Amino acid sequence: MEPILAPESIDLIALAPVIVLSVFAMMVLIVDLFGGRNKTLLVFISLVGLLMTAISAFAKNPIPAYSFNDSYIVDHLSLFFICIFTISSALAILLSVEYNEREGIRAGEYYALILFCTVGMILLASSTDMIMIFLGIEIVSICLYVLAGIRRGNLASNEAALKYFLLGAFATGFLLYGMTLVYGSTGSTNLFEIADFVKNPEAQSNPLLLMGLVLLIIGFGFKVASVPFHMWAPDVYQGAPTPVTAFMAVGPKAAAFAAFFRVFAEAFPEMAPSWEVLLSSIAVLSMFFGNLGAIMQTNIKRMLAFSSISHAGYILMAVIAKNSLGASSLLFYMLAYAFTTFGIFGIVILLGRKGEENLEIENYSGLAYKHPIIALSMTVFLLSLAGLPPFAGFIAKFYIFSAAVQEGLITLVIIAVLNSAISFYYYLKVVVFMYMKEPEAEFRISLTPLTLFVVFVGVIATVSLGIFPGSIIALASH
Repeated sequence: MEPILAPESIDLIALAPVIVLSVFAMMVLIVDLFGGRNKTLLVFISLVGLLMTAISAFAKNPIPAYSFNDSYIVDHLSLFFICIFTISSALAILLSVEYNEREGIRAGEYYALILFCTVGMILLASSTDMIMIFLGIEIVSICLYVLAGIRRGNLASNEAALKYFLLGAFATGFLLYGMTLVYGSTGSTNLFEIADFVKNPEAQSNPLLLMGLVLLIIGFGFKVASVPFHMWAPDVYQGAPTPVTAFMAVGPKAAAFAAFFRVFAEAFPEMAPSWEVLLSSIAVLSMFFGNLGAIMQTNIKRMLAFSSISHAGYILMAVIAKNSLGASSLLFYMLAYAFTTFGIFGIVILLGRKGEENLEIENYSGLAYKHPIIALSMTVFLLSLAGLPPFAGFIAKFYIFSAAVQEGLITLVIIAVLNSAISFYYYLKVVVFMYMKEPEAEFRISLTPLTLFVVFVGVIATVSLGIFPGSIIALASH
């Protein structure tokens, strides 16, 4: 009997990032077994593992290169995303060290789960087969379910994990059923073979295939928290530990968008008229509901959750544009969003204390009088999220809007610009509280070095990507 995979179809060098990071994740578990209560060594191993993963990603040359019967690809898109994933995971680990110590989270598997989640993210960004995409999504999801509820004694954390798990399992069913219908209609799960199949005009009108696309949009829509599949995000963002919330808002979301882009822009570009209208509607709803929901929030984490829903709407425009500028703008947007998000959540952690995280917006009243540098950093992040020049958020939105204009999506761009203007209200509300309100209580900020370092990196990256975006844009344009 012939083997399913011929030996030459398995390229282990192409799979190096997955293999290296999996080895380091297992090493973290083994060291934790004998390491006692001190988790410093686990942090060091995790950061070294992420660095080695980023380096090993560039081991394959020339690219693009394929492995596992063309179900895994190493190309410029996947390499850029791997860099985003490793940066995001490293920043999440740095934010976690002092936060976990303060909140009494001593689970060594915490760091292993972040690494395994990153493995799933790499699979998502590098998969060209729906089975591999599903495998990546499940690895990411299972890790996030556990991380959201890692504070076992905290009811809000338990509720967040349970809600995320139940809704996530439900959404996964939609995604898998959609993949099944696509396979049944095209006879393949490989994205390139599907793309060849749907070039036939008769195939494009197949009702089963169209239903499969709708179910795929529902499944991916849940993973990126777009309306109307967003209901989990505010509660989970609020209940999960703050470093996990920051990680969840960046890495897994970027991975889901990478898979979203590959499936729709690479496998179904010929069927764009069938899914463009639906995705455009979801993008518009995400922008409006996200921004209007954020306006009504008094909790900073819930506000940022609704903000992330609106940003999912902006990023969907890159998928809808499905051109090379759309791909590069997606990469730049996720990189800029990563630094901004980790920076802002770093400040949220700084303002908290054990058992009292000070998550209400009014807790930021008068921050500029007591800690002007921290207030200025927070202002930079908020204005970048709003899309104000000269920060990274402005350049990111500019390139995504340009990609949409290039495809003639003028109405969608006008709606997006309008929503960017709406978002200024709730971002500036926090700035008003920091600079124009009297302090409600004495600030007892724990200026922990690693968290301050993450905030500092976020500020430098947010400003420099806004003023000097040229080199990163050129790199993303490949």
